[in-house]
Amino acid sequence: MKIQMKFITLASVLIVLTGCMEQSSKIEVVPKMEALVSVKWLMEHLDDTDLVVLDSTVVTSMSDNGNFSNVSGRADYDAGHIPSAVFADLKGNLSDPESAFEFAMPSPEQFAEAIGALGVGSDSRVVIYSAKNEVWAARMWWMLRWAGFDQVALLDGGLKAWTDAGGTLSTENSKIVAKKFVFNLREGVIADRDEVFSAISNDQVTIADALPEAHYTGKFSLYSRPGHIQSAVNMPSSNYSESGFYVSNDELDLLFEGDRSKRVITYCGGGIAASSLAFNLVRGGYNDVAIYAGSLEEWAINPENPMSIENP
Repeated sequence: MKIQMKFITLASVLIVLTGCMEQSSKIEVVPKMEALVSVKWLMEHLDDTDLVVLDSTVVTSMSDNGNFSNVSGRADYDAGHIPSAVFADLKGNLSDPESAFEFAMPSPEQFAEAIGALGVGSDSRVVIYSAKNEVWAARMWWMLRWAGFDQVALLDGGLKAWTDAGGTLSTENSKIVAKKFVFNLREGVIADRDEVFSAISNDQVTIADALPEAHYTGKFSLYSRPGHIQSAVNMPSSNYSESGFYVSNDELDLLFEGDRSKRVITYCGGGIAASSLAFNLVRGGYNDVAIYAGSLEEWAINPENPMSIENP
């Protein structure tokens, strides 16, 4: 009788365990997003219920006197966007409206509210693209990284790659179901003026200028003073994409040299091209990368901040 009871008990345990195994096997594990996704990938996953596609277009134009201006890409979005994409306004509520600088980082609370209103929650996956220049999508990617959100990728080649591959465009506003976005600050990915100032004399930190070489050497200047932050090296962000597509990981290994464990702080004029460079540094294996959000907009107006037109 005891042997029989043990057998019945063991059988019951096996039934319960088998049921648990069957139940757990049905749980779908969402794979980690790669930093870049292809148009083919997006076409295959566009209808996934957890996927949010963000159009982060900003339009830059140059006036007759050589000055640049940026306007929201909302009109471009309205004229035609990837179906289901929602518009992320980097000129609007995704920047600090109280700042004197054009693309100043918003507060964590403002960012969480704005991104949640676009349908991004903690259980979402996100793909970002831009219609004009991939640096705007990289800026949005970096802001989500700052917020501790990792299930995010850029659409390689942006909107042009989508249409070139036969992807259709929509002129309808996509339906948005707002979600609660939990901001989980990732320390160290945004640098301020004081950290950059200290890094000038710290050989364990590299300051990287993402602007063109001619701007770096002071041949022309878009900001209060010509040249670059003292001790900075020139790593133009435009050198790291070809025909709208980012270079491969193998090519990044050849482009980037040095100790990948050292801290790198990127900057440009307003923290936009710096985000694209930072994005590629992370792809290239650097694990301690920040952008100086204020960049030359903030740095150049203060004469106490040293600048140079010489190569270090």
